[in-house]
Amino acid sequence: MNVHYAEGKGAAARAALHAFLNALPGRPGFLGAELLLSPEQPELTLVASRWAGEVPPLPVPPGARAWTFQVQANR
Repeated sequence: MNVHYAEGKGAAARAALHAFLNALPGRPGFLGAELLLSPEQPELTLVASRWAGEVPPLPVPPGARAWTFQVQANR
């Protein structure tokens, strides 16, 4: 399993990442995702998505940063 994180800052990024989240279901290997906000970092928005196998190429919104991680252990 892999986890993909996309992050952005500001209201425009929040709206773009919400649309990004809504576009993920139906892509090959998609298992689920969340849009995350933190009271400690109110400008930051994060989409965390889980994938079976490789993460397909994703259209990350302009200005957003993204990373893919391989899950090494879980409980």
